[in-house]
Amino acid sequence: MRIMLVGDVVGRAGRRAFRAITPKLRRDRAIDVVIVNGENSAGGKGFTRKALDELYAGGADVVTSGNHVWDKKDVFAFVDEEPFLVRPANYPEGAPGKGYCIFPFKAANIAVLNLSGRSFMPALDCPFQKADEMLAEIEGQADIIVLDFHAETTSEKLAMGHYLDGRADIVVGTHTHVQTADAQILPGGTAYITDLGMVGPHDSILGVCTEIVIRKFRTGMPVRFEMAEGAADYAAVIVDIDPDGRRTATMERILLREEV
Repeated sequence: MRIMLVGDVVGRAGRRAFRAITPKLRRDRAIDVVIVNGENSAGGKGFTRKALDELYAGGADVVTSGNHVWDKKDVFAFVDEEPFLVRPANYPEGAPGKGYCIFPFKAANIAVLNLSGRSFMPALDCPFQKADEMLAEIEGQADIIVLDFHAETTSEKLAMGHYLDGRADIVVGTHTHVQTADAQILPGGTAYITDLGMVGPHDSILGVCTEIVIRKFRTGMPVRFEMAEGAADYAAVIVDIDPDGRRTATMERILLREEV
C-alpha cells in the first residue's frame, strides 16, 4: 500500500497548490491514500467548511489538525460530523471532535491518530500517555497505524517516534512548516520524519508575508499576519507499506514547486 502524507496546507495559496498537485501525484505515483494536515487551510489558521471541502476535492482522504483547529468558529458546526477529520487526541475530556479515525481502504483499515506536543505549545494532556491509551483502544481494529504529531521541538517529535517505534507504522511531525531531511525507518520498523513541511507560498516566512514577520522581529510590536501569495511549495512523504508486515516500509520525501 502506498500512503502519501502531506504537510500543513497554508491559506489560499496552499489550497490551490494542493488541488493542483495532489491529483497528479495520486495518478503518477499510484497513491492509494492521502493524509493531509489542514489546520492552517483557512486564512492561515483553522478550518472553514469551504476550506475543508477544497481539501477533500483535491484528493484528501483523511485530514488532521493541531493547535489552530479551533481558530475559526465555523469548525464547531461540522467537527463532530466529519468521519475523517481529526483533532489532537490529548485535548481534555469533553472537547469536540475525535482524536483518531479508522479509514477503510480495500481490505485494510488505516488508523490515523493525531496528537499535539507540549514543548512551547498549549498545555494539553500528556501525548505519550494518550498514545498508549489510543493504541489500546484500537487494538485489533487497524492493519496500519499512522500518527500525525503536531509539535514544535525536534526532541519531542523524535522522542515520540522512538516511543512508538514498532507499535505504529508511520509517525510524522507537523507544525513547523519546514521539511526536515531525516526521513528514515527506525530500528523497530516505523517510518519516521520530524516534520513534513508545508503546502504554502514559497516566498514567505512559514506562509506569512515576509515583510510583516521581519517588522515584528525588528520592532517587537504586534502585527497582523497576512498570508503570502504566489507559487507554493508542496511538501510531503510517500510511504510504501505492507499491511501484513511481510516487508519493510520505505519512505520518500517529496518537495515540489507549484507552476503558476
